[in-house]
Amino acid sequence: MALHIALDAMGGDRGPGELVSGAVQAARESDLEISLVGDQALLGTILATHGAPSSRIHLVHASQVVGMDESPFDAIRRKKDSSIMKAFALHKEGKVDAVVSAGNSGATLAAAIKLLGRLEHVSRPGIAGIFPTLKGPVVMMDVGANVDCRSEHLFQFGVMASAFSQVLFGHDRPRVGLLSIGEEGGKGNVLVKKSHELFQQSSLNYIGNVEGRDTFQGDVDVMVCDGFVGNVCLKLSEGLAEAVMGMLKEEIVKSFKAKLGYLLARDAFASFKKRVDYAEYGGAPLLGIQGNAIVCHGRSNAVAIKNAIRVASEMARNKVNDRILELLSLHRLLGQQDDTNVLAAGVTP
Repeated sequence: MALHIALDAMGGDRGPGELVSGAVQAARESDLEISLVGDQALLGTILATHGAPSSRIHLVHASQVVGMDESPFDAIRRKKDSSIMKAFALHKEGKVDAVVSAGNSGATLAAAIKLLGRLEHVSRPGIAGIFPTLKGPVVMMDVGANVDCRSEHLFQFGVMASAFSQVLFGHDRPRVGLLSIGEEGGKGNVLVKKSHELFQQSSLNYIGNVEGRDTFQGDVDVMVCDGFVGNVCLKLSEGLAEAVMGMLKEEIVKSFKAKLGYLLARDAFASFKKRVDYAEYGGAPLLGIQGNAIVCHGRSNAVAIKNAIRVASEMARNKVNDRILELLSLHRLLGQQDDTNVLAAGVTP
């Protein structure tokens, strides 16, 4: 039976047209069923211009839209018929296998937790970013969902990202690194030092602390950090990739020799651009919820949406959550040590 993906077709900065185009591309390149959630009349008009495989693309009406600048919690409380809430409601009812959204990321996270709930033993779901490296993709978690964390949370991020890396990228024992300001175990703030101790006690393939410069080397498969640090890394990487491409274009047009060199190396430039393009990875998996979801960049184009739908289907098909639960079960008592210490100190988690 074909998998069914719900797309929040009203989210994002580029408008429904780009999202529908990505969904149509995904349907043409797979056997997936796709539900476009949003203004049914508008989406139907856009869809009609694509000549899409109508038997596998469905329209689900939602009368409201969550804006990119709205408060996530206010939005999901007041806009129960919004496209993002409706998409996750379909998932909760078992009508779809995953949700993809390029809309308000906070509202996406809040809607997922409210309607689907957390996986057993997960304190906080998080967003896992996928970065290109010299040797293959690296998974960084968290990249924005949790800006204030405890060591228990970082440890669980490592477990969940390891499970994702195993299932999606085929790593039997993903190498896990803890992002810090130095490779030595004593480096970092209190959070990093306590997290380092938890990882050392686990059966994960923990290689120790790693630094920011290691992100793109490919010598680690999973990098763990809090959402504040991770989001800075994500935005810095996006900005750097855009700046490098811009600088190259500026230099190429300066001389005839540079233009000639570009013509000779055009294929290499195209390959490089594809490797560093966020659209090739689709979006960031939301891990730790009782379901499957991809959070896309607000600027996602049709290619990014197509690939996000593909990754969402792979998560559902390969049962990422089953592997997460297995790993969490193995490390449950270890991950709860920090909670025990917090409670003993009289602090509410």
